[in-house]
Formats: sequence, C-alpha cells, structure tokens
Amino acid sequence: MSLLKIARLGHPVLRKPAAPLSEKELKDPRTQTLIDDMIATMREYDGVGLAANQVHCSKQVLVIEARNTARYESAHEIPLMVLVNASITWRSEEKEEDWEGCLSVPYLKGKVPRSTAIEVRAFDRKMNKQDFRAEGFLAVVIQHELDHLSGKVFLDRMKDFSTLTHLEEYGKYWAK
Repeated sequence: MSLLKIARLGHPVLRKPAAPLSEKELKDPRTQTLIDDMIATMREYDGVGLAANQVHCSKQVLVIEARNTARYESAHEIPLMVLVNASITWRSEEKEEDWEGCLSVPYLKGKVPRSTAIEVRAFDRKMNKQDFRAEGFLAVVIQHELDHLSGKVFLDRMKDFSTLTHLEEYGKYWAK
C-alpha cells in the first residue's frame, strides 16, 4: 500500500464534482488498490474519512473509519466502511452544529450545522448494495465526505465564521 498526496484547499480537484464508478471500474485492480491506499492514507493522517477527490481522483469513492484518535478524541467508534456512488436519500430536519476539521483544510476547525440523521444508498467495494440509516457522528462524517464528492468543503457549510480557528487555538480556547 502507498500513501497518497492529499489535495489542499485551492486545488481545483476539490471543487469538481466526482464521477460515479461503473461496476467494471470498481472491479478494476487499480481501483481496488486506490481504495486500499485511501484507507492507509486516512489512517496515517489520523482522519476519520477520506473522499477520492481529496487524493486527486475525481471518482465517487469514500472511506470512513473512526477510532479514538488525537484529532477526534471523543469520536464514536466506526468500523471501516467503503462507500461507492453514495447518496443521501433522506435527511432529518433536526440539525446540530459541531466542530469539523478536514485533511484538505489543515490546521483549521469550525462549527458546521449538519442533519442529525440521514439515510444512505451506496455500494461497497464489491458492488454490494448498501442501504442504511446513520445518526450522530457517523451521519456527520458521511455528510462531510459526500460534500467533498460534490465539490464542497466544510467551510462552505459554516453559518458563522467567528468559530473558525486554528487547531492550536482550538485546543487552548474552544476544546471542552
């Protein structure tokens, strides 16, 4: 497995909507290697999610996994998930605003409003259909990563930039 270079805010790939994968593309060994490399990259950089366009590949693939990490000390455990051609089929009207950061927007965090529950339709890496409901932290992570695949970053969702902060200041003044 290889670590991939992460696109940072300002790179055009982050603003381009990602293309869906065909079953043939997903079965291609190069795509499977990309998925493995995305997982390794997400883990190396202590992320909880990574969308393919964050590693310069404009395809609808994302990986998610959460363990108790330095970046997300209060994160709920999420087993490894690979979602292909994912979409949200329903969102709760109830929203909650919480802190988000991003590997493509390093050293910054801000409060972002997100639906507290969603329903998702996707495929796994073997093209098995996945329909499920996500709540809480998992719902937030999926919404964040699907925003990437739509050409958006968390800054685009912020309602109030007074919470935008560098990580060091977050630890000093905002962390609970």
